[in-house]
Amino acid sequence: MYLELFKLKELPFRLSPDPQFLFLSKNHSRAKAYMESTIWFTDGFVVITGEIGSGKTTLIETFLRELEHDVVVAQINQTQVSAIEFLQSVLVQFGFQPFRMRKAELLATLNQFLIEQHAAERKVLLIVDEAQNLSERVLEEVRMLSGVETTKEKVLRIILAGQPELNDKLDAPELVQLAQRVRLRFHLTALSREDAEGYIRHRLEVAGAHGREIFAPDTFDALYRYTGGTPRLINTLCDTAMIAAYSADRDTVSIEDISSAVEELNWSEHLGRTARQRQLGTDGLQPMANDPSAPVVGRLHLITEGKQILELPLRTGRTIIGRTTDNDLQIDSRFVSRHHCQIISTQSLCVIEDLNSTNGMYLNRHRIRRHTLNHGDEIVLGKHSLRYSDDRIASVPEQSATSPSVRSG
Repeated sequence: MYLELFKLKELPFRLSPDPQFLFLSKNHSRAKAYMESTIWFTDGFVVITGEIGSGKTTLIETFLRELEHDVVVAQINQTQVSAIEFLQSVLVQFGFQPFRMRKAELLATLNQFLIEQHAAERKVLLIVDEAQNLSERVLEEVRMLSGVETTKEKVLRIILAGQPELNDKLDAPELVQLAQRVRLRFHLTALSREDAEGYIRHRLEVAGAHGREIFAPDTFDALYRYTGGTPRLINTLCDTAMIAAYSADRDTVSIEDISSAVEELNWSEHLGRTARQRQLGTDGLQPMANDPSAPVVGRLHLITEGKQILELPLRTGRTIIGRTTDNDLQIDSRFVSRHHCQIISTQSLCVIEDLNSTNGMYLNRHRIRRHTLNHGDEIVLGKHSLRYSDDRIASVPEQSATSPSVRSG
């Protein structure tokens, strides 16, 4: 959209976890070092926590990309599962077809696989993202798996990553045996003011800035005030500000563009916003695109097997759609990626953009990357479709959508 104006080769502030854009702050470097330690030490596992948008998944993807070839990895991202489903998911990652196995068979197959890999001098690593959603019974299975050993050492390395509630879960009296197996814990905090500026400059440089000042020097303080140093919020605000500059045909983002983006997103300063959310009992980073005070510009109708499942009002700002609970619209389906796509809504238009999803999105049977939505467009995501209606040209009765999520196969 704005690449040509800013002379960039790719979009610098996508929300999808791309390892080449990883900015290693002091905290991120330390968390990565803890992950790397699991390869060399097998006496317990590592727990990495952080708020939504703090960069955990990007860190994991970077860590995985750098692993040696003698490491066999199972990466689990779907964590709202039963104990049996969890064990099946692990075995699927290791190349098995375990769906007709009973629990005893699942455990025996896993144990045998781990021992065989150890005999072949291969290291086996299990990474569970969004681990705060694991039930107590599934976490007990994780503990049991961590105990598989030869006469000399444990044979499965484990990393659990998740939101801060994971620590609360691990500290529960019922999971004391599991907590005792944790060798290292680390919490990813937000970026400092200096690191936030470094993060923005780094992403621009990776995208092809070649040292050019795309953001004016006086914008960084404002960017930090409104994002609190949370990487995902920085991406959202920077991208929206670049769109504002593009609309004004400017190749440098000014403080006026930041103000315009903040107004469009309907954000307040980060400290005030998070304080209000804590007072309301929310989990720290509620999607601002669905702030009830923002005007409704359109609606998404989630359609499954020809039936409307729910309706979500689109307000000015950004709406993220994907499989996990941290999305504005959750579609819990194996055909939908963790963060599948986003919709950027302004007073004049709504644009949908693929976030490097596995299965893509389709309009009229053609795969699309980015598309300005027109009234009546139906975007297909796997078994589901999103029908768009524009409130500026159509009057659509608003239905209740207090819990915008759906689960399917």
